[in-house]
This record gives sequence, C-alpha cells and structure tokens, in this order.
Amino acid sequence: MKDVLVIGGGVIGLCTAYYLAMDGHQVSVVDQSSMDFGASYVNAGYVSPSHIIPLAAPGMVRQGLKWMFNPASPLFIKPRLEKDFLKWAWAFNKSCSQENVERSIKAIKDISLMSSDLFSEIRASEGFGFHLENKGLLMLCQSEAMMAKEIEMARIASKEGLQVRELSVSEVKKMEPKVDTDVIGAIHYQCDSHSTPHEFMKEIKGKLEVLGVKFYLNEKVENLIISEEKITEVITSNQRLKADEVVLAAGSWSNLLSKKLGIQIPLQAGKGYRINSHSETNILMPAILAEAKVAVTPMNGFTRYSGTMEINGINHDIRPERVEAIAQAVQRYYPKTKVLEDEKAAAACGLRPVSPDGRPYIGRSSKCKNLTIAAGHAMMGWSMSTGTGKLVSEIISEKKPSMDVSSFHPDRKF
Repeated sequence: MKDVLVIGGGVIGLCTAYYLAMDGHQVSVVDQSSMDFGASYVNAGYVSPSHIIPLAAPGMVRQGLKWMFNPASPLFIKPRLEKDFLKWAWAFNKSCSQENVERSIKAIKDISLMSSDLFSEIRASEGFGFHLENKGLLMLCQSEAMMAKEIEMARIASKEGLQVRELSVSEVKKMEPKVDTDVIGAIHYQCDSHSTPHEFMKEIKGKLEVLGVKFYLNEKVENLIISEEKITEVITSNQRLKADEVVLAAGSWSNLLSKKLGIQIPLQAGKGYRINSHSETNILMPAILAEAKVAVTPMNGFTRYSGTMEINGINHDIRPERVEAIAQAVQRYYPKTKVLEDEKAAAACGLRPVSPDGRPYIGRSSKCKNLTIAAGHAMMGWSMSTGTGKLVSEIISEKKPSMDVSSFHPDRKF
C-alpha cells in the first residue's frame, strides 16, 4: 500500500482517487477550489467512443484562421505574445496532420471504450445510482457538405468496429417524434452513452469519503519540493503534505505545476460554455449539431446545450456572443425550441486542458520517479475519465496497464 496525493479534484482526479482507493492505497485529494464547479460540472456528459478523431487534424489550422476573427465561432483562438501559447500553437500546427490522426485513433478509441465499460461497472456497484443512458449519439446535419464529412467519419468509426449508421430525415423523426428538427439527415453512433455530470460527481465524492479518502479543499498547490528525482513535499497555501506518490491531475493548471519540476507538458485552457434549460424541450436524443459544433444533452430533469472551444488563457469570463451562438444554433436545428433569456443569463463555463496533438498525457515522466501525470484530455475528459483513473492506479500499483499507454506518454516530443 502506498500513500498517494492526487492534485486536482475534477473528474480525472476523483476517478483516479477511486481506483487507487479500490486498489488499497491511502489516498488524499487536494484542490484549489471547493470542488463543485468547473469543466467537470458543465460538460455535455457524453461517454463517446465515437469521438476518435483528435482536434489536431488536417485542415484545422486553416479553419481556425478563418474563425479567428469571429468571436462567436465554434473554435476561437486568441493569439497572445506569451511563450507557452506560442510553443503550444507551433506544436498544434505541426500536429494537424494525417499521421497524427492515424496515430491517435486507436489509442483514443481504446481508452474511450474502456471508460464506457467502467462507467457501467461503477453504476452497477453498491452506492451508485447516477444517471447513465445508452441511447447513442446523433450527429445532426443541415448541409450536404457536412453530411458527406460525417458519413466519412462514420466509415472510419465502422472500420474501427464501432456501431454506427446513417439516418434519413424520416428516421431522425422516428427517434425524435416530439420535436421538430431542421436537418437533412444524421449519423447515429449507437456505441455512445450520456450522463448528468453533477450526479456522478456527487456520488463518487461520497464513495471516496466512505473509502477513507481525505480531501483538502480550497488549498492551492504553490510548490513541489524535489530531491533525487522524487517529490518529497507538496506545499499548499495551508500546509506541507508528504506522500509516496503524487498524481498531477490539475486540468488546465497542470503545466504550471509540472514546470516547477522541469517537466514541459504543453497545455492551453480551452473554455467551453453551457446553457441549462429547465423548460420542457421534448428532446429525447443526445445530439451534436454538426455545423455549429454544439452539443444537446437531455439530462436528468433538464436539457443542456453546450459547446465552443475558446483558447484565450486561464479565465472564467463569460462572453455573451459565444453564449448567444449556442442558443441560436439550438433554435436553427430545433426551430420550435426556445432558449430563454434567463437561461442564457445563467450560462456557465469550464476550462478544458488541450494538448497540441489531441491526446492526453497519462503516465510517468522520466524526470520524476514518483509523479504520474493525468491531464490534457481537452473535450474528452468526461469520456476518458474512468479509463484514465484505472490506468493511473495500475501504473502506481505496478500492474500491467489495461491498454497500451505509450501514445499518451508525457515526455513525447512535438
């Protein structure tokens, strides 16, 4: 048994703490917040093995340049004369290649499928009852050009063994009988599930307490003391903590801490927004509005609209034009569905840690013997969370990992 300190109380940190505790380790979690807001609470709730193409793909730089001058665009990257941003942007540009896509597909698929199975396992275990449904995911298209792109994506997914099919307008109507949609067709990924994030977060925190996990809330990690390539102390705003092993799962803040150890893991915070609607929408199926890159999720008691990727530094500023873009997209695809002004006014955001190549960092760096990194999951943090937690616990427990993690190595070059 080892004494393990997890830095970060988002879904990645808590899933890691869960599997470590289940493996018999003594676990503590330290987080700079009260652990009740952020990306783990405002995401679309998708567990999506279908999302096998990384953000860094051919054509994304060109598309990003087109969107750069539109602050309401699905992807908005604000250029900044900051060393970390410039290094990340250079690495992102290099990663937008077919080679990166082909290298990433299997790794992303494997960890996503693993996570999907683990979510179901946790849901079936004692003390859990969080919302989790396997209805699949619709990619709703309004243009022939987008439909063609989604058909090609579906072909790749099918080749990888994922359950997927093309739907006509009439077939979409059968799946959404109570709501009008303005689409020309859709792709249905039957392999996907969806959940209500705050329910899972509440229940797993409760389970961790039962398992004896200690929580240090509202404590910012200020420094890491290293000796002979091992972390000997973690200094927070309140105390000095010691542990046999340290897990860095601090989301968009992870690279700020790793630099204190001389470990460079390029990351940028990618802000996403959500609007919760408690009106009766009659929407039954989780869907992504393909052209707008907006997610629609029927959660437990409400409908969530979420989306956008805003790379503009670490901040929680709400940009009204981005919230409005999500609302307008919903109303284009579901013409009779209204997003109310008070719902838009209550919009929230979360910061997702984006690596340059679209793959997370999972594993040990050669520069520190007792540190395991779990960060950089971008939009897929929820979808990969349980798999990441199990892999980290296997690494620390010196077990053979459930899958090949070499594609996620934190020391990989860009």
